[in-house]
Amino acid sequence: MSFPISEASPVRFGAALPPRADVVVIGGGVIGVMTAWFLRERGLSVVLCEKGRIAGEQSSRNWGWVRQQGRDPGELPIMVESLAIWKRLAAEMGDVLGFRQTGVLYMAKTEAEIAGFEAWTEHSRAHQLDTRLLTAGETMAMLKGAAAPWKGGLFTASDARAEPWAAVPALAAAAEEKGVVIREACAVRGLDLAAGRVAGVVTEAGRVACDHVVVAAGAWSRLFLGRHGIRIPQLSVLASVAATEPMPEVFAGNAADDDFAFRRRADGGYSIAPGARHDFFIGRDAFASFGVYLPVLKKDFRSTNFRLMAPKGFPDAWSTPRRWALDRESPFERQRILNPAPNMQTLAEVQDSFAKAFPALGRPKLKTAWAGMIDTIPDVVPVVDHAPISGLTIATGMSGHGFGIGPGMGRVVADLVTGRPTGHDLTRFRLSRFSDGSKIEPGPSL
Repeated sequence: MSFPISEASPVRFGAALPPRADVVVIGGGVIGVMTAWFLRERGLSVVLCEKGRIAGEQSSRNWGWVRQQGRDPGELPIMVESLAIWKRLAAEMGDVLGFRQTGVLYMAKTEAEIAGFEAWTEHSRAHQLDTRLLTAGETMAMLKGAAAPWKGGLFTASDARAEPWAAVPALAAAAEEKGVVIREACAVRGLDLAAGRVAGVVTEAGRVACDHVVVAAGAWSRLFLGRHGIRIPQLSVLASVAATEPMPEVFAGNAADDDFAFRRRADGGYSIAPGARHDFFIGRDAFASFGVYLPVLKKDFRSTNFRLMAPKGFPDAWSTPRRWALDRESPFERQRILNPAPNMQTLAEVQDSFAKAFPALGRPKLKTAWAGMIDTIPDVVPVVDHAPISGLTIATGMSGHGFGIGPGMGRVVADLVTGRPTGHDLTRFRLSRFSDGSKIEPGPSL
C-alpha cells in the first residue's frame, strides 16, 4: 500500500487563477486550508496555492491526534478553541473527518515523568480541562492486556483523533464550496513587491495581484522567506509512522510513552510511531542555526538520529538553491511533495515495544509505513506574526502540533491578517523573539 497522497494523485483542486484576490495563502496543509476558510468567512476573496497536493506533506502524515493535553501554555487556549471547532465541523460534515473524542493517554515509566505530568495539570486546571492524573493501577486498567511497568498516567477524555489524509482534503473541499479558489500543482515562486509592500505573488501559472499574503508553507517556509531576506530558524525533522493490520482493541484513543505511540484507526488497526525518536538531516540551514537550537538539542540528543545530508531537492539539501529568478523554475516545482523513506529500524523498535507492552497481541504486523518532515522551531512553538514586509503574515513551524490546532490557528491567522482582535495572546509566537535578545527555550509542554 502506497501513501494515499502523492504526486501521482490526480489534481482535485484545479481552479483557474484570478488576476486579483484580497489574500493569497501559500501552502495547502491544515493551517493554510483553515486560514483560507476563515478569511473567506470574513468576506475576503482568497486564493490558496499548493505546489503539490492538498495535505500532501505533514498535514496527512502526522499521527492524527487532536489533543489539548501536554500543549505549551501559549498554544493551549488556541487548542481549546480548536477542539470546539473540530466538534462543530464534525457535526456539520459527518464522518468524513474521522473525528472521535476517544481521549489521549500518556504513560509514565519514571517518577520524573509523573512529576512532569503533575506540573502540567496546573495548565489544564486553568482552562477547565477534564485532565486527570492516574495511578499505576488506573493506567493499566485503561489498556487491555497491558504488561508494561508504567508508574502512572495522564488522561484527557475530551481529546480526540481524526484521519489526516481524509480530513484535510475534505476541509479544503468545503472551503472551496465557500468560495476559496484552490489550485494544486501551482507553486508560488515568490512575492511581487512594490514600494516595500506586497503587491502580489508570482506563481508558475502567472501573477496574482493581492494586498496580503500568508506563508503557511510548512517545511518550505524558511526557504521561501529567505529569498526575500526574512530569516527564521526553522528546520525539519523526519518522523516515521506505520499502519498495522487489524488488531484487537487495547485502547480506543491515542496513547504514548517515550518508546512508542499509537492511535486506533477506523480500519481496525493502529497508527504506531516512536514516542520520541526522530531523524535529522544535517544541511546548510542546520549549521546556520546550531546555536539557537542548542537547548533543544541537549534535551533531545539521545532521541535524534543524525544523518549527514538531506535527499536531493529537500529544503535544506546542500544543492537546493537559496536564490532563484521568478521567471524560471523554482525549488518548489522541482520537489512537489516531500516523501522521505521511513526509518524502518526505528519502526521495528516500535513493534518490539508494542509487543512487550501487550504480550498477548504479539508483534504487530505492518500494512504500510511512511514518513513526513515536521517543520520545527527551537522553542517548539510556531511563528505566527506579521513579517517585516507590509502585507505579509507568517504561520509556520507548528513543530508537530499543527493538525489538531489547525482549525483554531486558522481562525487566529485570519483575524491577524484582517486586523481583528485574535482573542489570544500571541506574544509567545512573535517573529522578533529570535532577534530581540529573548532567551529561546522550549516551554513546559509534554
